[in-house]
Amino acid sequence: MTRLSAFSSPFLLGFDDLERLLDRATKAGGDGYPPYNIERHGRTNGEPERLSISLAVAGFSPEELEVTVEENQLYIRGRQSDEDGRTYLHRGIAARQFQRVFVLADGMQVTAARLANGLLSIDLERPEPDKIIRRIEIKSD
Repeated sequence: MTRLSAFSSPFLLGFDDLERLLDRATKAGGDGYPPYNIERHGRTNGEPERLSISLAVAGFSPEELEVTVEENQLYIRGRQSDEDGRTYLHRGIAARQFQRVFVLADGMQVTAARLANGLLSIDLERPEPDKIIRRIEIKSD
């Protein structure tokens, strides 16, 4: 049985990768840790569209966090190590690792990452693409 999708239209040519990308994005949902916000900053005065992702990473130092972009995917990883020699009467703040993955559209660029007050903020922007019109010569046989 064939699977029908929104990309099965004969007018959408070459969008097979986009369908696979959407499948990957839905599977990368994770367990909800750490919580995050995504904020959109609209285009103003000819500036590109901007986004900000904020993750609540209290207890992590900059050395324990890693932000990378691999094949149009933004990976945010955190690794805390358990401190040996400590005896806890109660441990409600777990030292745990995490990985958050965001799929980026073509042209999206990560411009900055900063850690302040337990929030990791990552700034992205999408510059306006150049509009290219190309005339195709029609040959006759």
